[in-house]
Amino acid sequence: MLTCLKTCRRHFLLCRGLQRGFQSITVVARDKWAELRLNTAAVDRCCSTVQGEVRVRFAPSPTGFLHLGGLRTALYNYIFAKKYGGTFILRLEDTDQNRLVPGAAESIEDMLEWAGIPPDESPRRGGPLGPYLQSQRLDLYSRIARELVERGHGYYCFCSPQRLDLLKREALRASQTPRYDNRCRHLRADQVQEKLAQGAPHVIRFRLEAGVEPFQDLIFGWNRHEVAQVEGDPVVIKADGFPTYHLANIVDDHYMNISHVLRGSEWLISTSKHLLMYRALGWQPPTFGHLPLLMNSDGSKLSKRQRDIFIENFCREGVLPEALLDITTNCGSGFTTSRMGRVLAELISEFNLSKITTHSALLDLEKLPEFNRIHLQQRIEDEQKCHVLIKELQQQIQQVYAAEIQDQEVLVDDYIRRVLHLRKGHITSLKELVSPTYSYLWVRPSFSDQQVALLTKEAPRIASLVLRLIEERGEELSVDRLSKDLKSLTKQTKATKHREVMKLLRLVLSGLQQGPSVAEMMVSLGPAEIRHRFQKLLLPPDTS
Repeated sequence: MLTCLKTCRRHFLLCRGLQRGFQSITVVARDKWAELRLNTAAVDRCCSTVQGEVRVRFAPSPTGFLHLGGLRTALYNYIFAKKYGGTFILRLEDTDQNRLVPGAAESIEDMLEWAGIPPDESPRRGGPLGPYLQSQRLDLYSRIARELVERGHGYYCFCSPQRLDLLKREALRASQTPRYDNRCRHLRADQVQEKLAQGAPHVIRFRLEAGVEPFQDLIFGWNRHEVAQVEGDPVVIKADGFPTYHLANIVDDHYMNISHVLRGSEWLISTSKHLLMYRALGWQPPTFGHLPLLMNSDGSKLSKRQRDIFIENFCREGVLPEALLDITTNCGSGFTTSRMGRVLAELISEFNLSKITTHSALLDLEKLPEFNRIHLQQRIEDEQKCHVLIKELQQQIQQVYAAEIQDQEVLVDDYIRRVLHLRKGHITSLKELVSPTYSYLWVRPSFSDQQVALLTKEAPRIASLVLRLIEERGEELSVDRLSKDLKSLTKQTKATKHREVMKLLRLVLSGLQQGPSVAEMMVSLGPAEIRHRFQKLLLPPDTS
């Protein structure tokens, strides 16, 4: 135990030393880093505590609409913020002006609100450290880029697109990874000034340096990528004056006081580059945690070409937001349980950062209907949420059956509430209840004399027995009691077997051959509507 505590303390001090200034470390210390990374990964994870004010951000690009991968990243950030009493920020990285999709920025925030994870600060809501659109922060990026140049960590690059394309083609021809050759890094100051005075098109690049120091990722442990060995100096300000992701994200994270960056693991390899920029600017970096990717159940990548992964599609299809949050966390890690049916408050309570693994999360969307069924049942059982469902279903009924409804009683709250409670656990979405399978709940069915005759010649007698049964039972009907009553009723027919009697009752009640039990149909419809439907069988054939 004492050894473990000493090791933990040592790691904590090393981590603090790394985060508070990036002081140079000796060769001996670097050897120790490697040893620690190999032997004490578990200790590193346990030492990663949350201290101070928590501010996290979800920073998508509005070059497309919000999809499941983005929702999952936003969700983990939201849960982390709420777990530690922090702030969840939405920042839109709209610097790639050529690829912006009209309406995407508004839709991203709409879908976060729909999902129940609204940002505390955002382009729509504002906040003390905005603006939250990168296109409105261009002066800040330009100032920081010039500061990098003045400090000797950046430089102006005048290479033409044609030259850069030639470098790329030559590298590919040699089966090498394309990279900039850092040519303009070596221009003299007078050459740079001359080109700037001539108005020559240019970008600003960041000067990569060797000797990247390790960093502790909250999920992947100790990491280090010697980017200068495999990459050319990256562009930080493009020719159009807009920043690249690499500069804009660190500038915004610094000025928005971001404490923790939780993002997809595809950015893990870029973090060393970002840390070099932090060091060059003399800034303390946030703590990083890279989330394992969300993938299809077969291990393939989620793709924007899969139209069914966009959140707006799930919303239109009647998927409940809590079901979507549940399935995207259930397939991954980071929680003390993996049971189905968890709501957001439970996800926050059960969240444990140390339980996030490095394995990709495999998402099986074929299970989504079952998740939706569970959460729909939970909503029905909650009085306030059930009231919202009633209003939603009333709108859907009117949209689908407005011209066919014969009795406005089907739109009454109590009637719809009864239907919902009888069908809970059986339906996977509210939309099912306005499908043809359940049309009998809202519209009186039609059937022919021939259909009745094929089942029995005792239809009037059976109708009379049903009407007498309903009269005896009064207004309070129950499925269990009616099931027993109907078994007794079939014994009172002379020439019609139980099976045909039940088929007749189902036909008269719903016009269908399948569906819920006859007893449940009767309880749903209620005594008055049952009487109305069975009285048809008492009329002469030519008038029914």
